[in-house]
Formats: sequence, structure tokens, C-alpha cells
Amino acid sequence: MEARIQLCGRLVARLGGERVDDRLPGRQGRHLFAYLVVNRLRPTSRAELMDALWPGEVPPAADSALSALLSKLRRIVPIESRPEPQIVLPAHAFVDLEAAFEAVHRAESATRRGAWADAWAPARVALHTASRTFLAGDDAPWIEERRRQLEAVRIGALECVAEVGIGLGGPELDSAIRAGRALTELAPLRESGYRLLMRALDADGNRGEALALYDRLRTTLREQLGATPSHAARELHKAILG
Repeated sequence: MEARIQLCGRLVARLGGERVDDRLPGRQGRHLFAYLVVNRLRPTSRAELMDALWPGEVPPAADSALSALLSKLRRIVPIESRPEPQIVLPAHAFVDLEAAFEAVHRAESATRRGAWADAWAPARVALHTASRTFLAGDDAPWIEERRRQLEAVRIGALECVAEVGIGLGGPELDSAIRAGRALTELAPLRESGYRLLMRALDADGNRGEALALYDRLRTTLREQLGATPSHAARELHKAILG
């Protein structure tokens, strides 16, 4: 059975070539389906599932409500119940969240080797997925945790895009500059984004803007953290100054 599941942005599920997300039983059904997919490689206890579906305080009838939801989901997708509930998807199933984690890992590995061409595609795959909100429109503690993990993927992908752009040079410098600007906005206290953007700007001939960015970094760290730029940032600043 072919399975393609999108959890980032709008939830979309295709099983056996058929779109089934519109058959999920309401908000709780979507949450249960997504939770089982995210944790598909291991059984999940009923207590864990109830905590995910009813965070804060589990209602007295939660166990029977969970049984009803699982029963409805089994009409759509195979779910084993022994020893604990576990969704059954093909080994080759595509889940966009998993693909993003795998892609950023490949991109970071290739970037560390300086294999810019090998890092180019996976970095963009990871960035494309991580730029969307996990289960957009829904909220729960476990959803927020996944969103934080996805934000880390986005940051890692942006760093790879910037490194690749600097490494390849030429037209790719524009991508590096855009990625660097996105990093400084997304994580304004994370120094790596500033250093990447400084390098990209300098490589593109914008020495003055690169130096001004260092001043912005220094001011931000001092005002927000009472800290100073790292040795690496100071050395980069000196190199750009010439």
C-alpha cells in the first residue's frame, strides 16, 4: 500500500492512492492520526495517547472515547492494538516531517564535507517542509514540541543553504544572502546566522553592509545578553576590514 502523509501545513493523507484525510473523525481524530504517524516506529500506550488528546486533565470517559476514535481510524488505516496501539504503514511510506529531518541531516553532512552540490537539494527539501507549520491551525503541548523541533530543522536548513551559496558563489550568493537574512530574523540571538550573512555579503561585494551587520550583532548581544561576539565573529570582522 502506498502511503504519503503531509503533517506540515494542512494535513493531507493518501493511502493506496486515495485521499483519506477528509474521513478522519474530527479534530481529535486528526490529532490521534498525526500522533500515531509521528510515533509510528513504536507502540504508544493508551495513557500516552489520552495525555496527548486531552492535555492538562484527562476526562473520566477518555478511555472509552479513545476506543471509539481508534475504532473509527481502523476503518481508514491499519492500527495494531497489541501490546499497545501502533499505526501500520509501509516501510517506504512518505511522511513529510520524517523527510525533513532526514534531508537536513544529509545536507548538514554534505556541508561539513564541503560537498556543496550534494548539499544543495536536501537543504532545500528540508527548508521547504520546515517553513510550513506542523498541524497548522491545531494546538496541543505535543504539537508545540514538534513545532520547536521543526524550527530547528528550518534553522539548520537555512544554514546549509547559506553555506552552499557561499561555497558555490556566483548566482547562488543571492540564496546565501536571503538565507542569512532569514536566519538573523528567525534567531536574532544566534550568532551563526550573522556570520554567514557577513560572509555572503562580503563575497558579493557588499563589504560595508557586512561590517554594519557586525555592529548590529555586537549591539544585540550586549543589549539582550550582556555578551560580546565570539572569537570567530571578531576574526571574521577583522578579515572583512582587511
